[in-house]
Amino acid sequence: MGRILSIDYGTKRTGIAVSDPLRIIAGGLETVETKQLEKWLAQYMAREDVSTIVVGKPMQPNGEPSETWRFVEPLVRRLKAAYPEKEVTLYDERFTSVLANRAIRESGIGKMARRDKALVDKVSATIILQDYMEHLNYTKL
Repeated sequence: MGRILSIDYGTKRTGIAVSDPLRIIAGGLETVETKQLEKWLAQYMAREDVSTIVVGKPMQPNGEPSETWRFVEPLVRRLKAAYPEKEVTLYDERFTSVLANRAIRESGIGKMARRDKALVDKVSATIILQDYMEHLNYTKL
């Protein structure tokens, strides 16, 4: 059983998080320019054992897909084609940016560092992954 990798897709930057090998802890991994995302993923997949890719599904508060969905849907299709041996799944990412900003603020990080949008993207990907892993554990009960 390989790691779980999560993607918080953005039109400019994409946050990436990964689980530990035992799938217990989610950790922020990287923020990548979205133009370089698929190249970065190919390099990472070549050297790491990843069995599941979780892509944040951009949703509006009312449950409708958000504007970013038109970019995420084709990405998911490309990932499924490029990595047929891996599970590629979508997971609701509503409010992860708000939660990420709150977590960063409460962590005591200075004001200038909190403005780093790349950090927010990475923390958002981590929140998506942690929620997904908790969901998996809950559904096993």
